[in-house]
Amino acid sequence: MHVSVKTATFTLLRQLGMIWIVGNPGSTEETFLQDLPEDFTYVQVLHEGSVVAIADGLAQGLRQPVLVNVHTGVGLGNSMGAILTAFQNKTPLIITSGQQTRDMLLFEPALTNVNAVTMPLPWVKWSYEPVRPEDVPGAFMRAYAMAVQPPAGPVYLSLPMDDWDKMITARNYLRTVSHRVAPDPVRLADFALRIDQSKNPVLIYGADIARSNAWDAGVHLAEQLQAPVWSTPFNERAIFPSSHSLYAGILPAAIAPLADCLRGHDLALVVGAPVFRYYPYIAGHYLPEGTSLLQITDDFDAAAKAPVGDSLIGDSLLFLEQIVPMIAPRTHHMRPHHLDQRVKLSASTEFLSAEAVFDILKPLCPDEFILLEESPSNAPALRQIFAIDQPDSFYTFASGQLGWNMPAAIGLALHEQISGRHRPVIVFVGDGAFNYAPQCIYTGVRHHTHVIFVVLQNHEYAILKEFAIEEKLKNIPGLELPGIAIADIGSAYGAHATVAITAIELEAAFREAMRYQGVSVLQVPISSELHPLID
Repeated sequence: MHVSVKTATFTLLRQLGMIWIVGNPGSTEETFLQDLPEDFTYVQVLHEGSVVAIADGLAQGLRQPVLVNVHTGVGLGNSMGAILTAFQNKTPLIITSGQQTRDMLLFEPALTNVNAVTMPLPWVKWSYEPVRPEDVPGAFMRAYAMAVQPPAGPVYLSLPMDDWDKMITARNYLRTVSHRVAPDPVRLADFALRIDQSKNPVLIYGADIARSNAWDAGVHLAEQLQAPVWSTPFNERAIFPSSHSLYAGILPAAIAPLADCLRGHDLALVVGAPVFRYYPYIAGHYLPEGTSLLQITDDFDAAAKAPVGDSLIGDSLLFLEQIVPMIAPRTHHMRPHHLDQRVKLSASTEFLSAEAVFDILKPLCPDEFILLEESPSNAPALRQIFAIDQPDSFYTFASGQLGWNMPAAIGLALHEQISGRHRPVIVFVGDGAFNYAPQCIYTGVRHHTHVIFVVLQNHEYAILKEFAIEEKLKNIPGLELPGIAIADIGSAYGAHATVAITAIELEAAFREAMRYQGVSVLQVPISSELHPLID
């Protein structure tokens, strides 16, 4: 029996549960997309960077790969920043783009993706262009296997546009692979012994706690050890209840200040994170004198490049489940709460401070919602006021790529529809970051997602000004952002948009956005205040 390459491929995708396609079509993709089967859903996005970020958010919600379709080399180029972020987020995506017709590839006609396999490297786990049309379905199966195996991440396929109608012998391409790697039992026993022998251990949790569904197991270990729990710097997920008595806060992202936070502990146990994401450079010792470090990660690269400590390759949940029975419980005793004192409200009378905005909106939020932030200068205040006490309720980027959180919020909101949970998605975004991906609003409106974008408008890149102060730099151009009509941009894409200046206006606008059940854009002018980059 013979079937077309397209029929064989869509049969495999259906078997894998990959029935969502997020894309921005071009001419080289139309042969793949024509007569799309009715059980597949195509999510149209207006820019390839937003394509990948929406798919990233959707895949994180679904906890499975999502198919991405962008336009040959030019669309792939537009999406590279978001692909870099997906790689660092460890999000499984199968990114595809059309390639020119095979009969013309030799002389590289218009829209040929020249050296297609090398273009997305090193930010995909595997990159491939099938040598024959017959290899296309098998390439998708290999791509899926690569994407889901730890550490999960994006992969890329370049697909000649004339392959889809070629006839091939029908066969079953489906196979399964493991999604997790278990810790080496000998090294696990050694780690357990070192934990038991420590007098004052400290726990440091990273985003793999969330990715491996290890929230409860992480709480269990902390309570068994009666050890404080720090979040790693630049942590992109919710990893531990921030109102828990053992939660210490977020570690500073610099060498010397981070080490100072660990002073007095003889053992630091890092679970599910690199050691560490540092920026800016503040010289010092990686660890205090007398402190040793143990790292558990499913990422061999993160283990290899850690500047200090001993590493164990393993899934976070499997490690936590296996280590708890191997270590002795410790007596409960009171520990000082390490979180900073509550932030002070601005004395400004012209505009609300960011802290005041958070204080006003937090009581208006429902019991369950998803929070994203892309306002770096205001992130510390947000994390203090908005306590994260539920798993899978906070997301941001693992990279420094502005323009990820807004489209990712649309993807997460799509998952809320699919799952039937219907939590609203609330995004705090700076006016600078807002301008990286406003086109995602169109997709959110078309799919009736419940997303509220609260745009904190201080008319500047405040985080860059704070970096300049830290680095003792002066007279840097391009840090001012006057004259952007945020609400008008939101309205142009079909969102319910408004400007809220006073506390009364903000409260009314947010309540309306909660009732609206669609996409809302709240333009909120805030006072311009710079804070120390590293306390």
